[in-house]
Amino acid sequence: MKKNIFLILTIFILSATMSAQVDRSVQPKPGPAPKINLENAQTFTCKNGLQVLVVENHKLPRVSVSLRLDNEPITEGNKAGTSDMAGSILGSGSQKISKTDFDEEVDFLGARIHFGSSSAYASSLTKYFPRIFELMADAALHPKFTQKEFDKSKERMLDGIKSESKSVKAIANRLRKAIGYGKDHPYGEFVSEKTLNNITLDDVKNYYNTYYKPNNAYLIIVGDITLKEAKKLTKKYYKKWKKGTFTPTNIKKPTNANETEIDFADMPNAVQSEVMVINTTNLKMSDPDYHAVLLANQILGGDFNSYLNMNLREAHGYTYGARSSINADKYATMFRTSTSVRNAVTDSTVMETIKELKRIRTEKVDAETLKNVKAGYVGKFVLALERPQTIANYAFNIKTRDLPEDFYKTYLQKLNAVTSDDILRVAKKYFNVDKARIMVIGKALDVLPNLEKLPYKINYYDINAEPTTKPEMSKSVPKGVTTQTIVDNYIKAIGGKSKIDAVKTTSLTYEASMRGQVLSMNIKAKYPNKKAMTMSMMGMVMMKNVFDGEKGYREGQGQKKPLEGEDLARAKKNTAPFDEFGIVANGKLKGIEPVDGKDLYKVAIDKKTAYFDVKSGLKIKDVIKTKTPDGKEVSQTISYEDYKEFDGVLFPSVIKISFGPQIIDFKIKEVKINEGVSDSDFE
Repeated sequence: MKKNIFLILTIFILSATMSAQVDRSVQPKPGPAPKINLENAQTFTCKNGLQVLVVENHKLPRVSVSLRLDNEPITEGNKAGTSDMAGSILGSGSQKISKTDFDEEVDFLGARIHFGSSSAYASSLTKYFPRIFELMADAALHPKFTQKEFDKSKERMLDGIKSESKSVKAIANRLRKAIGYGKDHPYGEFVSEKTLNNITLDDVKNYYNTYYKPNNAYLIIVGDITLKEAKKLTKKYYKKWKKGTFTPTNIKKPTNANETEIDFADMPNAVQSEVMVINTTNLKMSDPDYHAVLLANQILGGDFNSYLNMNLREAHGYTYGARSSINADKYATMFRTSTSVRNAVTDSTVMETIKELKRIRTEKVDAETLKNVKAGYVGKFVLALERPQTIANYAFNIKTRDLPEDFYKTYLQKLNAVTSDDILRVAKKYFNVDKARIMVIGKALDVLPNLEKLPYKINYYDINAEPTTKPEMSKSVPKGVTTQTIVDNYIKAIGGKSKIDAVKTTSLTYEASMRGQVLSMNIKAKYPNKKAMTMSMMGMVMMKNVFDGEKGYREGQGQKKPLEGEDLARAKKNTAPFDEFGIVANGKLKGIEPVDGKDLYKVAIDKKTAYFDVKSGLKIKDVIKTKTPDGKEVSQTISYEDYKEFDGVLFPSVIKISFGPQIIDFKIKEVKINEGVSDSDFE
């Protein structure tokens, strides 16, 4: 005990003495950047032109190998997606070994192997590395392009394209590249269902045979291996790889707008807008400005404490996060800011983003902010050195980006030397605000009226980046259409009056996959207005809403809250088992809204808006206004898709519910009509 007391007193006295010696009114000068000890890559070149880089590191019994092709980017035109298809099929075994046997052996050896259209990577324990090296080389140099794997790859890619067609973020990234670089630029073209269907197996083989060649390739081996061992393996498995000839591509230089403009694309189902400000520029890793640009971007939108995030998220609460980025590329560079925001604040987000861009271009960053950003970079840089893949990337960059051998050894010193004046200078040069493209992808009806008030010209595009006209904002309702006729058509569409009148109770069970777990949603209803909804996961109730016709409650996170006020009044207006019937008395027809090529009747009921297909009569979606715990009003969309018949009545087999930017797909598992429901379910 005495020892402990003595130790505490000693620490206290030393601390007090040190405090007395430090003048805290003077900001301490930053210390020298830590020295980085990076092993230089040992190199040799094979007769076929393959360049091999070996970085020995014997601390751990692991080795990794990367095959990189340094080809110029190409355009694939009406067959865009050919290279992606080739990358998808590569690694499906080889001419010597089947895909199943290949995958099983890799798994058995505890290794990792993956392939891309211009790369391959493998990693394993040292004792298994010769075999893993052989397997990767065999699959990369002797691929087995079969019609079966081609068809499977094509089907996966088509599914991905269909899924992305409803994603505002995916469409925004497509348009950013297509409009920013130009659709005729290698970085601007994109894969579509049409271009994918143009591709044949022979196209994939021709792509591989043309561009997968050693004289534009680098093999980077990092880890517990010697140069002698690396040479032996390389010569054994890559010696017969034959050279190719390459035709230089004339890559068109992208251009920016003549003046700042808004490029808008309508996504009628969007509950949030994607807002980006972009410009193309010319930044290479070898440029003297490179390190200053990295820090300037970090200050503007590179991390949580950045200008953009502090403004749009923390100060205004428009978004969950706002970021900026800039890539240093050999052929074309793009700077961009990006964020997802509520439709109601889209125009405000545009102006606040421009405000922060002007700020970093006109005001010097304070010394404390710059110091903190530098410190963050030092930490990330040092941590990254622990990964073998980082070392491989560094070695590859030095060879292909015209960088000096000591580029990464002096990396932190160069970052540390950046001043506030440097930040101001490079922000003016690379972060354009006078000839920028402000890209907005969102719901025209909600965001265009306010965007039109901003001092920028608006250009309109469709989701394929084709110029188009201003979206049709609304259509007039034909004479004689009322909420009653809409409900009548809905009843007819789902089964007819006699069938619907016979339904007194329903129990619908839907399931969704969420983070590897099954999320179950059960909805029980009883005529005339009793309803109960329960969401559960792994047998645990996550959320529950119950109404017995007179009273009800909500339950979640261990708390139970009775329905009161407006919530209770709305519940009493609902009808069951089909709540659509309640719109006759309580709904207001707001017009016809075009959505995804369909005309939908728009009916408002308190804080919910229901949309019915003019042609089919089916309900397509509900948009419900709710409040977050901090009092902000947000919109939640519930979409109803793929109606299927159960006992003569149609129910949506898929329900998609938006939770902020996330959309959860519930698929129907069970339907019970006039069974499995009792009054106790609503207690």
